[in-house]
Amino acid sequence: MWIGGGIVKTWRMDGKQWRRGLAAFLGAGAFLLAYPAIAPGIDAVLGRATLLSAAFSMPGGALETIRQRYAGEVLPESQPEPEAPASSLPPPEVFRPGEVSPGLLEEPESAASALDQPPEDLLPPPQEGEPPEIPEQYQAVLQTVNMTGEEENSAFCRYRQGWIRNYTKLEPAEIDQVLEEPAAVLLEKGPEPQVLIYHTHTTESYEEWDGEVYDSRNNWRSQDNTANMAAVGEELAQGLRAMGIQVLHDETQHDYPAYNGAYDRSAATIKDYLEKYPSIKVAIDVHRDAVLYDDGSTIKVVQEVAGHKAAQLMVIAPCDDGSVGVPGWKENFRFAAGFTSAVEERYPGLMRPVFFCYRNYNLWMTPDSLLFEFGTNGNTLEEAKYTARLVAPILGEYLLGARD
Repeated sequence: MWIGGGIVKTWRMDGKQWRRGLAAFLGAGAFLLAYPAIAPGIDAVLGRATLLSAAFSMPGGALETIRQRYAGEVLPESQPEPEAPASSLPPPEVFRPGEVSPGLLEEPESAASALDQPPEDLLPPPQEGEPPEIPEQYQAVLQTVNMTGEEENSAFCRYRQGWIRNYTKLEPAEIDQVLEEPAAVLLEKGPEPQVLIYHTHTTESYEEWDGEVYDSRNNWRSQDNTANMAAVGEELAQGLRAMGIQVLHDETQHDYPAYNGAYDRSAATIKDYLEKYPSIKVAIDVHRDAVLYDDGSTIKVVQEVAGHKAAQLMVIAPCDDGSVGVPGWKENFRFAAGFTSAVEERYPGLMRPVFFCYRNYNLWMTPDSLLFEFGTNGNTLEEAKYTARLVAPILGEYLLGARD
């Protein structure tokens, strides 16, 4: 997302509020955020600040939607989005959805004792070899946290076993009303493909080693589809296929060689699949999140399952007040909330709150479309793949109707 440096961030840790000041950002970004312009109303917009992160790679029209919605509060007049250099990969995405105020950064109480034990074939293999030595000047802090919701914070809503992080104008009672009706998605085992897994940002990748420091020179990008989001998507696809659900997994690198316009390119890919396979009902865009604080530290989001670290998963679901372009958003939202609850019931603490927001992200293109964030740039690939193996059977059960 072409953002560097910092932004006002608020998060909760052990019940305390911490704030960091603004730092200049936008390494090769699309527009500048001027501190003097927003200082008077900074408290009012902290909950919306994360919307800025999406503006750099959203489909056409979405940036204008955000500019109009929060004109005079956060965003200055929009400027043309520059094309990424074709010769190099972009810098890491920073402040992806959910990272301005992620909620409690602590382990849920008694979670470990409540976890189901997954089959042996789902467990991650041991990591072989020795981690490379990082020169001291390039060592940066890697924090391990577990992100969940918080009863006393009005931005969080409970849905059954899961949490929802509400970045919309809807009140909790209105959200409850939407979720009173269950998701309508229901698949059948058969020969026709019904699920499409794809990647708008295919080249997103992870840390190579689990540790307390990382190499600050890392850009967390890889053109090797066995080491980036395509590898995570394939784990998810294989798990669904094992349940008799026909899955198409597209590994096109929509973000390389040019990063800007990736959502437009992935939309074209989805359109081609839908024309060829009208039986597709579900489309899942598999990403990983990223957090890079202005002091150089980053985080990995973790829940232990059967004694092994799994990357927490976050689902992004759209809301539409008529200006976002997802008229069927209620179905997407119900799908996201129901699936998140189903995973939490099996593996408490594995899911971050659903990120419920005014975003498009091509989520209008099938009856049930969602965006999955497997971990962050601080997690390892094996942690993310482990999570994909854990949640695939639960997703399959949910899609086949085993929801209660």
